[in-house]
Amino acid sequence: MSSTERIPDKSIPHHERVYRKLRGEIMHGEIQAGQALTIRGIADKYEASMTPAREAVRRLSAEGAVSVSSTGRVTAPVLSTERIEELASIRALIEPEMASRAQPRAHMALIERLYTINSLISEAIVKNEPVTYVRRNLEFHRTLYLRAQAPAMLAMVETVWLQLGPTMTMLYSKLQRREASDHHRQVIAALRAGDEPTLRLAIRADVTQGLRMLVR
Repeated sequence: MSSTERIPDKSIPHHERVYRKLRGEIMHGEIQAGQALTIRGIADKYEASMTPAREAVRRLSAEGAVSVSSTGRVTAPVLSTERIEELASIRALIEPEMASRAQPRAHMALIERLYTINSLISEAIVKNEPVTYVRRNLEFHRTLYLRAQAPAMLAMVETVWLQLGPTMTMLYSKLQRREASDHHRQVIAALRAGDEPTLRLAIRADVTQGLRMLVR
C-alpha cells in the first residue's frame, strides 16, 4: 500500500488528507472517466473546508488526474485513444525495467505475497468487483516494484496509474474477466525461476495488452 492510500492520522494537514483520499479513489477507478465533481462536494465528502479541497484538486490537476473548468467544475478526464496509447507505452518502458531491478531481491516471502494478491484478484473477479480488481491489480505491481528500490521510477509509474485510474474500470468491463491474468502467473513463475527475460516479457504484456483493447 502506498503513502497515498494509508489511513492518515490527525497530525496530517487537512489538505494532505483530502489529497490522499481523493487520489486513491481516482487511481482505483472509484471515480469514473467523465464524472463531474465540485469543490464543495469534495469538501463535504471528506469533512474538510473549501481550502484543503481546493488545494487537493490543484495538486491532482497538476498530475493530470482531473481537469478544472473556468467555473470550477472538476472532472475526471475521458482519455483519447492517443493518450491511452501514450500511457501504455510509458508503462511498457518503465515497468519491465522495475521488475528487472526487483528480480534479484525477490525472496520467497515476496513471491508468496504476490501469489496471495493474485488470489484476491481472482476473488474480486468472481464477485464482479471492478474497483477491488483495479486496486488489487495495482497492489500486485507495486508490491513487486518496491523491491526495485527505484523511488523516482515508482513515482513516475504511479502518476501514470493515477491518470489511467478512471479508465481502468471501463477496461475491466470490456475484458469481461473470468479469472486472473495469465501474465501474473507468468510473473510469479519467472520470479521463482530467476528468469529475468521472461519476467520482463510477462510484465510488458500484462501492462499493455488490456489497454490496447480500449483503442481498437
